Amino acid sequence: MSIYYGSQTGTAESFAQDLEREGEDHGFKVHVTDLEETDQDVTGEILKEQMRDEDGKNRAVFLMSTYGEGEPTDNAAGFTRYLKERLGIDGDVNGTDAAVAEEKKEDDDGIDTDISTFAGLDYAVFGLGNKQYEHFNAMGKLIDMAVEKLGGKHIVPLAVGDDDDDLEGDFENWKDNSFWPAMKKKYIGDSALADSKDLKGKKLPECQFSVEYLAGPASPDKIPVENVHLSSKHYFSAVDCPVTLKRELRSPVDEGSTLHVEVDISEGGDEVKYQTADNLGILPVNSNADVENLARALKFDLSSYFRLNAAPGCEHKHAALFPSPCSVHECLSRYCDIAGPPRRSELKLLAAYAKNPICKKALMRLASKEGKAEYREKILDAKMGIVDIVSKLCPSVEMPLEHFIAVCPRLQPRYYTISSSSTVHPKSIHATVAILAEKRQDGSAFKGVCSNYLADMITNGKVRVFVRDSTFRLPNDVAKPIIMVGPGTGIAPMRALLQERSHQKLNQKLSVGSNVLYFGCKQRDLDFIYSDELNSFEKEGTLTKMHLAFSREQDEKIYVQHLLAKNASDTWKLIDDEGAYIYVCGGVKMGQDVAVALRKIIEQFGNRTSTDAKKYLDNMASNGRFVQELWA
Repeated sequence: MSIYYGSQTGTAESFAQDLEREGEDHGFKVHVTDLEETDQDVTGEILKEQMRDEDGKNRAVFLMSTYGEGEPTDNAAGFTRYLKERLGIDGDVNGTDAAVAEEKKEDDDGIDTDISTFAGLDYAVFGLGNKQYEHFNAMGKLIDMAVEKLGGKHIVPLAVGDDDDDLEGDFENWKDNSFWPAMKKKYIGDSALADSKDLKGKKLPECQFSVEYLAGPASPDKIPVENVHLSSKHYFSAVDCPVTLKRELRSPVDEGSTLHVEVDISEGGDEVKYQTADNLGILPVNSNADVENLARALKFDLSSYFRLNAAPGCEHKHAALFPSPCSVHECLSRYCDIAGPPRRSELKLLAAYAKNPICKKALMRLASKEGKAEYREKILDAKMGIVDIVSKLCPSVEMPLEHFIAVCPRLQPRYYTISSSSTVHPKSIHATVAILAEKRQDGSAFKGVCSNYLADMITNGKVRVFVRDSTFRLPNDVAKPIIMVGPGTGIAPMRALLQERSHQKLNQKLSVGSNVLYFGCKQRDLDFIYSDELNSFEKEGTLTKMHLAFSREQDEKIYVQHLLAKNASDTWKLIDDEGAYIYVCGGVKMGQDVAVALRKIIEQFGNRTSTDAKKYLDNMASNGRFVQELWA
């Protein structure tokens, strides 16, 4: 069978690897493919002859993450666009379009289909989503509907997981209790079940990598882009750029910290060319203390250099995970997520290397379905990373470097919405960074990897960065008004938009529409970040109106959505009479409350039903007039 994944942060990819590891024990040869590798000009690799068995049968599993507000992951965007074209659905793929497609699922006349596209394909879909977002599992639902409409036949019904609750538990329940039983019953038969059960759990995990230690330092090999693992491409393409400025944005008496960071991109090339309010990807580096603790626990020599190769027999599925040769220190610092909490399936793999039976049993218990509550308490809530597990919780773990690389997840880029205008600052990117630092239950400190890496960065120290497109785009017609809602660090893209509108107004002498900002924080004198700049924008006339919500300056907490509702009449005039664009950035809960406030405004002043008000706002989103970048 073939497994295809749409993954943004690596979770769907890791689920695919779980199925691949289990496949042989269940009687299947498994081939895993990144959806970015499929050919969207034709049916794609899904119906390749080598994917069929001797009976001509073809099976596919789609593990589909939904990103942001119902959008496809970067690696699945082309494939979902291809499916929409086959279905005759116009427009870009986003949550609204996916919802529309789902509504058409039962309407055979609503979609133009060619049912021969996936004729002969048996398939299953597991969706990865988060119920905090409005368009929950939009991509899983879209793919499931599309493949069925185009001739595919279900192996099992669509299943979805919720990252706001227990995504891994949802996945395990699906694969163990629904997917694998259905696969074996349909394609293998009961006779094979006993044998496959006997195989489970009796052998150490196989390792697809081998490590070639070198006599001394060596530079990374030049590897063609087609030989690079797609989820690791940023390790090879990101560029080193100096940090030229850092300054604290909050008051010294505030407990928290938010930094304004400026990165010089003058010599960075195409990877760091940006448009106003794009996203800056930063490749974080683990703290030296964590790296040394892990190396000490596993007896790794940090100064050794090695080349990562495919293990014998695994050459066919080997793609470069990260640049090598490199030092062990470089590998553990830049490419291994040693501080983030491991998934339960990763704990299960780790248990195989525990020499102490008590350690092994403890890890297996944490990895089990029965140990979910304990896993949440001792790993998730306690913020325990792999470094903590092998150095504190289970110090008897011993494993070679290649096995550790196979078990440990990759360290993912962190994304920050750029807070500068590319017109005003073409050679510099500004980022607004909240520093994550908390106390663990045992009294030790837990620090966010990337934010504290930036906080500790010395002036002109270099960070590896790249730029990713954002959904924040100003109206082509500069006369259109904009409404910006960005409390806390959500102000970042609004600062960029205001810089751009100020330049259009004062330097290009254009007739710029009104700019209305809703900003919120705890207290004016604690965390009103960029207050001096916002006051300047207001004084020069660029910022038409600034509505401020200081939640802790009165008994009853006031938030941006409350101010939006208070200005309902003016907001409706801007939206309906003047065609205003609305931008929202911040936490998911805030974004949901703002959307509710907007729907109520449309309902009340637009004289619409609640259903029609929602459609009105959805239509604005489809046309790029209502844009949200939210995080959970």
